[in-house]
Amino acid sequence: MTWLIVIALAALAFGAAVFLFKLKKALWSSLLAALAVGLAGYSLQASPGLPSAPKAAGANRAAPLFDVVEVRRDLLASDERSRADFIVTADALAREGRYQQAAQLLASVTRDNPQDFEAWIAEGNALVEHADGVLTVPALYAYRQAAELKPQHLAPNYFLGVALIRQGRFLEARQVWADSLAAAPEGAVGREIVGQQLERLDAMLAAVSQMEDAPAPPPPAAPEPSGQ
Repeated sequence: MTWLIVIALAALAFGAAVFLFKLKKALWSSLLAALAVGLAGYSLQASPGLPSAPKAAGANRAAPLFDVVEVRRDLLASDERSRADFIVTADALAREGRYQQAAQLLASVTRDNPQDFEAWIAEGNALVEHADGVLTVPALYAYRQAAELKPQHLAPNYFLGVALIRQGRFLEARQVWADSLAAAPEGAVGREIVGQQLERLDAMLAAVSQMEDAPAPPPPAAPEPSGQ
């Protein structure tokens, strides 16, 4: 059973990178190789019963699988964008991987103007990236503040769903996206983007469900004893 879960998670990770985060085709082989190495390492060294141990934060951070700044702008109408000068600087810091500094700068923007819708979303994104994709309490607070300002807007819950997916919480992400689409008015900015991502997520979940329902392969036959 553990192996089925591990393989399913590997398949979901690859599917999320390719279909949701639009990983370039040239990088597919690298990702597959990394997943294969991970599965091989798991087969040799895994101990599911052992408790987890905290990991020291690394100095260097990998770039996100998609440009959160660009996607955020695609989900906002021109009149919904922040007028704060600091948001441009924060975006530049985020693109350099300096997420903590970006989050601190954005926190000063939202503190001075709690009605700045885009700044709250950008702050949530920076906090998630600073935590290596983990949806922390401060990040969730930032997304919720944005959602309270514009309850029917798709952007806050879109990024909330992305953060949930990165933690493997696929069904929760699906519910968030589906509820957001149901609440958003027809013609809302970003409706097509969120709808396409929801369709891709549904396709991934369906594929994994089929894989889990497939019968397990028979165990290998024991070698016949030698005549010696």
